[in-house]
Amino acid sequence: MQYTRLGTSGLKISRIALGCMSFGDTSQMPWALDDDGAEPIFRQAVESGITFWDTANIYAFGTSEEIVGRAIKKYTKRDDVVLATKLFNPMHGGPGGSGLSRKAVMEQIDASLTRLGTDYVDLYQIHRFDPETPVEETMEALHDLVKAGKVRYLGASSMWAWQFATMQHAAHSHGWTPFISMQDQYSLLAREEEREMFGLLAHSGVGSIPWSPLAGGRVARPWGQDSTVRAKAAPDTDYLGRPLFVDTDEAIVDAVQKIADTHGVPMAQVALAWVLKNPVVSAPIVGATKTRHLTDAVAALDLTLTEDEIAALEDPYTPRLPTYF
Repeated sequence: MQYTRLGTSGLKISRIALGCMSFGDTSQMPWALDDDGAEPIFRQAVESGITFWDTANIYAFGTSEEIVGRAIKKYTKRDDVVLATKLFNPMHGGPGGSGLSRKAVMEQIDASLTRLGTDYVDLYQIHRFDPETPVEETMEALHDLVKAGKVRYLGASSMWAWQFATMQHAAHSHGWTPFISMQDQYSLLAREEEREMFGLLAHSGVGSIPWSPLAGGRVARPWGQDSTVRAKAAPDTDYLGRPLFVDTDEAIVDAVQKIADTHGVPMAQVALAWVLKNPVVSAPIVGATKTRHLTDAVAALDLTLTEDEIAALEDPYTPRLPTYF
């Protein structure tokens, strides 16, 4: 395993992050793994040196956090894990059940800590931008969590670059804790963050921890091959009706397959190696449901792509709207 600092902060993380959205109550998500199903994944993560674990309050409505909390106690030690979670999405209908108001921030961190079975999280992330709450209210509330010892560092997730810059400006202007990470969608099939967000992150010393680095598995298998339960149920658009995939994506996936065959490795290794080569990327988040998913992710750290291979992967890409925010 390789390790790095998250952005220019002092927080040391593994260069592969264990994404925990796949763990939870199976009645909520048919493809999810319960405690027993997730056991091999957690053991593999510990054995591979993957110390950065990412979950969220909304994942399976809190049951992901519960499984992660139990796994830390069973398979490793709390001090050996960089534990990340998130807030924003609706957990209940009350005024503190969603969003980024002071009430929600204070309520949701306590609920997450209870489910995780710990008294602090290392990285607390806002899952999206909240247009209904003043950014100063949110940033001061998050800063107060840091000062209270419930949170060590702050991060954000998928939003427009101007929104992220506005929140960072509020923190810096008032002497509050700024974000050290941006969890954004980034893969061979979703490169819109390269236009503005990545430049902003590089300039401000913020690390990217991409979600869906394999585009929901689309770049990890030949085009049109949807053999898993989750793949068969996957939508073609996000909740705003924006397309998740376009016609030219097939050429990208074909290039991944060809390069993988040349190297004699699974397609996932090629796709992750491409994500990892970007200097602003600290650690892609790998949502594993099988131990080989983590094996492939770790192996991608040692795969170097040639300039010609990179060009073959990138040239077919066409602009599109970002999705899921």
